[in-house]
Amino acid sequence: MDKNVTRRHALSVAALAGAGVAVAACSGGGDSTAAPQTTEGGGSSAPAAGGALTTTAEVPVGGGVVLAGVVVVQPEAGTFKGFSPTCTHQGCKVTSVADGQIVCPCHGSHFSIADGSVSSGPATKPLPEVPIKVDGTNITMA
Repeated sequence: MDKNVTRRHALSVAALAGAGVAVAACSGGGDSTAAPQTTEGGGSSAPAAGGALTTTAEVPVGGGVVLAGVVVVQPEAGTFKGFSPTCTHQGCKVTSVADGQIVCPCHGSHFSIADGSVSSGPATKPLPEVPIKVDGTNITMA
């Protein structure tokens, strides 16, 4: 009976070690550079069409905000655009908008806030545009 308990314990330990390796492998590249400051919204799913996402005052000119289902940017004064928050490289969520770039923390891809195009890889495809609209000072999904 002791052999079964020992075998079970050994298999449990091996499974936990394997899970730890899998988590470490998915956690990024171990880059020593600090991640840029993140501006995030709440929630865990994409907002419904017509639901208020944010206000125009919350989106800086030349920058943006990362929300649950969309990145809202203002590339030039009065022009607002929405992009998918999912990096086209390996599906990580982008976490910040800095210096006119939407930044993915997983492998360092940068996307232009003007059109979602790749500024630096490893991503090779642009971020898809997400339709938004401005209604007064509110920004909503189109």
